[in-house]
Amino acid sequence: MPTIHVTDLSDGRLDVYARLTDHQLRNVLEPEQAVMVVESPFALEVALAEGLEPLSLLLDERHAEQVWPLVGRLDPSVPVFLAPREVMSELVGFKVTRGVMGAFRRPRPRTVTEVLSGARRVAVLEGLVDVSNVGALFRSAAALGVDAVLLDPRCADPLTRRALRVSMGTVLQVPWAVFPSEGEDSWPEGALATLHAQGFHVAAMALVDGATPLDSPELGAHERLALVFGSEGWGISQRALAVCDEAVIIPMAHGVDSLNVAASSAVAFWQLCRTRA
Repeated sequence: MPTIHVTDLSDGRLDVYARLTDHQLRNVLEPEQAVMVVESPFALEVALAEGLEPLSLLLDERHAEQVWPLVGRLDPSVPVFLAPREVMSELVGFKVTRGVMGAFRRPRPRTVTEVLSGARRVAVLEGLVDVSNVGALFRSAAALGVDAVLLDPRCADPLTRRALRVSMGTVLQVPWAVFPSEGEDSWPEGALATLHAQGFHVAAMALVDGATPLDSPELGAHERLALVFGSEGWGISQRALAVCDEAVIIPMAHGVDSLNVAASSAVAFWQLCRTRA
């Protein structure tokens, strides 16, 4: 495979790591050409294990030997760029700590119907815009047995570089899909009607009067259960809450009213995925 020492930061082949916006990487007009950037050896390993197509690698030359066995699995035509960590940091615009990046073709988007097939426990996200929160939620979903994740159209893209890294690559393993912004399945009424039609009990994680405690036996007894998590700022919208079957709350101590979405989702997944009907 071609090994290229980076000497010219303006090299167009490095644009994917430095000069293309997330919107450009997603290539909305030609989705089959869309690209994602995978950061860290572990996430890179997951991407390859999932059969995704690598386009190039960018490695810290001081630590390249640590991932060389993984590099050896690539097609010989895939270019491998080597650079000092300082040059990598200058190129990508932030301090590089893990020293391994890869550009991959984005996987084909799944449909809502596809990810719900056979699923019994799903997470539904409304308005989560922090990519770190999205990545952390996916990592918990993978670790604690969630079958699928569904997102409303305003959520951050799970395949952004930071979401991929924070998730430890699990956004490539847990099936997920985005509800349409228009049409009969659009968020929230049409989307949650789709879940109801497939036999899901839809529970909103929300601080409202009369909310069901998370450890209620009746909640875990549902054969198919969808948990809805709201945005970091204002929680679940009133429109979405109005079409959920019930609200659920995590009992708190010391006057604390809530946890952030990354923590609350992990608690909810642990409780409800181990108490499947």
